[in-house]
Parts: sequence; C-alpha cells; structure tokens
Amino acid sequence: MTLIKNKKAPILYETLETFSAGIELLGQEVKALRGGHGSLEGARVVARGGEAYIVGMTIPPYQAANMPKSYEPERPRRLLLTKKEITTLATEESKKGLTIVPFEVYTKKGLIKARIAIVRGKGKADRREDLKKRDAMRETGRLLKNR
Repeated sequence: MTLIKNKKAPILYETLETFSAGIELLGQEVKALRGGHGSLEGARVVARGGEAYIVGMTIPPYQAANMPKSYEPERPRRLLLTKKEITTLATEESKKGLTIVPFEVYTKKGLIKARIAIVRGKGKADRREDLKKRDAMRETGRLLKNR
C-alpha cells in the first residue's frame, strides 16, 4: 500500500533502474507516514561512506505536542540496502547527468519501504512527447470504449 508518492518524478525523470529499500525511522515517523503525512518533493538519495541516505524527505510530527524539541522533519534518513546495491548507487551517482530519486514510500508485510530509482532528467521536448503519447492513448481508449 502506497503511503506517500513523488508525483512529479515520473514526469521530470526517465527511469533507468529501480530498487526497493527499507528506511530507518523513529516510531512517531512511522505513525505519521501511515497517517498519510509526509512529502517526497525535492527529495533525493545520497550514497556516501558505504551508506545511502534520503535527503530532503519531510515527515511532519505525528502529534506536535508530544514530539521532542530536537525533532527535525527533514533530517537525513538511512536506507537499508545491501553492500552491492550501495556500491551500484554510488557508481551511478558519480556519472554525469544521473541522480537517484525516491518515487514512493509504501508498506510491505508491515515494513515501511521506499522505491528509489536511478534517473536521468528529461528535457522539455521529451516531456511534451510523453504528454502527446498519453493524450493519444487516452483518446484511443475513449474511441474503443464507445464502440
């Protein structure tokens, strides 16, 4: 079940390879995510020193009155990946024009996971082509439905 989604990512980026990773969270953050609070706008993944982190992901306090004063909604959160996956992410991240972006946060068998992807940015012309293709598919679907 999807908890939060980065809606702009499929529009702005071309996906090359996807990964599924666990996220290291606090208990209040889990409750906030299950309540549908949180945002992946502007978030990215950084692989440094043999570890991977989501940077820029916002999880607001579940109950503001009960949260500690030191709580940071945009703190870096560690991703739980294998060493092989982390080295793959680190090498791909160092290549020019590639970045790693989280697409969604979801639950799987009671665990909170993130779907991340190695992506390349789309140009304006590519985005326009995608919109034209989507409109054409929608139009053909309508024609076939009305037959």
